[in-house]
Amino acid sequence: MTTQTTHHSRWQEAARLDEIEPEGSKVVQIEDQTIALFRHEGALYAIDNRCPHMGFPLHQGSIQCGLLTCHWHHARFDLVSGGTFDPWADDVRAYPVRVEEGVVWVDVAPPSTPPAERYRARLADGMRQNLRLVLAKSLIGLQAADAPASIALEVGADFGTRLTRNGWGSGLTILTAMANILPALHPEDRPRALYQGLTNVAAQIAGQAPDVPLDPLPGTERDPALLKQWLRDFLEVRNADGAERTIATAIAAGLPMPVLADMLFTAATDHLYINGGHTLDFINKAFEMLDIIGWQHAGQVLPSLIPNLASASRSEEMSSWRHPIDLAQLLWDAFAELPELTEQGRTVDAWHFSRALVEDLLIDDPKVVVCALKTALAAGATGEQLAAAVVQAAARRIAQFRTSNEFGDWITVLHTFTYANAVHQAMRRAPSLDLLRGVFDAAVSVYLDRFLNMPPAPLPQPRTGESPDPTQLLELMNTQQQVNEVARLVSDCLTGEGDEAALLATLGRALLREDGEFHSFQMVEAGFRQYTDLRGTEEGRVVLLAVARYLAAHSPTSRASGQTYQTALRLQRGEALYSE
Repeated sequence: MTTQTTHHSRWQEAARLDEIEPEGSKVVQIEDQTIALFRHEGALYAIDNRCPHMGFPLHQGSIQCGLLTCHWHHARFDLVSGGTFDPWADDVRAYPVRVEEGVVWVDVAPPSTPPAERYRARLADGMRQNLRLVLAKSLIGLQAADAPASIALEVGADFGTRLTRNGWGSGLTILTAMANILPALHPEDRPRALYQGLTNVAAQIAGQAPDVPLDPLPGTERDPALLKQWLRDFLEVRNADGAERTIATAIAAGLPMPVLADMLFTAATDHLYINGGHTLDFINKAFEMLDIIGWQHAGQVLPSLIPNLASASRSEEMSSWRHPIDLAQLLWDAFAELPELTEQGRTVDAWHFSRALVEDLLIDDPKVVVCALKTALAAGATGEQLAAAVVQAAARRIAQFRTSNEFGDWITVLHTFTYANAVHQAMRRAPSLDLLRGVFDAAVSVYLDRFLNMPPAPLPQPRTGESPDPTQLLELMNTQQQVNEVARLVSDCLTGEGDEAALLATLGRALLREDGEFHSFQMVEAGFRQYTDLRGTEEGRVVLLAVARYLAAHSPTSRASGQTYQTALRLQRGEALYSE
């Protein structure tokens, strides 16, 4: 085969013109590309022979009026450009073609647009029209182009905050959570993790009315304390517009990230355990998103938190927090003591973690629970240390959850754990007395979950010997009701010379192959985050047991969401999907 190379082109001899019947086609192989040549109405065209939707050979399609129709799903393509009239199918690549002395030449040079730029544009198209296949192909293409994950997050954050008046929701939280666990995953699973996040965002904004952002107040000189008070006052009476304009003003005034974080975290803890813990987690995830995509996006991202803050349910209005014990009053009384207890703690030596505190947090008496936190605070414990202890207690509730409980109660213990983790991460970002209230809220939620550990399911004991292959987990989770068996295998993987990285990557794969609902993504991300701090300890083992038991309880699903992703992956590999 003859090649002619010019600047920005690579022409290759494809066939003789007389080999292609008028109104006919011919399939040729040039390098690793299968190309269909068409003669139609006196003109010659060349396109990729694989339908971008499911890989059906396009030379078997029909042509009429310059349009090629694939016979598998009836997607229609412009022969000149390859553009589709059915966005769910995606565009097909078209090649420049010319004829010289009866020989057909095709330019197979790569498109002039850089791959990362091209796939980013397609990713935006997929988000705009909620096209799962386009999203999957774009993410796989971005990885192949060595593009950073921040590209996908920027697109997701843009669409997820701009194209819905409902504000930040579970989709953006999933996307951020999956970005957080990327380093722990097998490289081939990383685009799939982002795919899970983006498809959830796209589904939530589909058909929604776009947001109309409010401008900040005129002027730039603003008192941070006054803005904080305004935000709290507006949210107290559920005035979303006032609260949004306040936070927009604070951002425009250039207030630093810790100050803005403190404003929002304080507003989220002005009431007890709001929205089942989700609201504080949303705020935390929004800041984690900004850590990745850059603070320049704060003006769009942070105001999107306001709708959830303004509408969130407040646990002091729930009977379970007021009867038979008035837990709300117990907490409010404790909050009044926090300044004095904190000041007292500054006068003593540094406090060191005690497993006894975690055990106290699991006691069936809310007064003991609150007293244990106050005592530790007075003894010099920091808010971050107390938050870490509460997370460990919450993990125990999941690790020792009785499978005889109602299935829906897995989410009850999940809510406490992810809320406690959010408070812990928030304490690292913007510690304050106001946020310390969230630590106490989480501890009381651990107390309320006590009936789900009556009696507590026994933890598998560490065993010595050769560590098993973590991938056995995937086989176990192909069957329902393997909660305890999975926990045993994870425990064994953590003993001896087990491959910790392989275990985490396998747990990540177990999540991504399922039709995971929101809480499963929360569970894995919070568990991985906590395990990072606790690896090599008994507390770390308990956290991963909690993650594994939760995943096993929610496996297997129909795994339909992975079918589209697998199709995109096979198309990228050049496989023929229309035949096995």
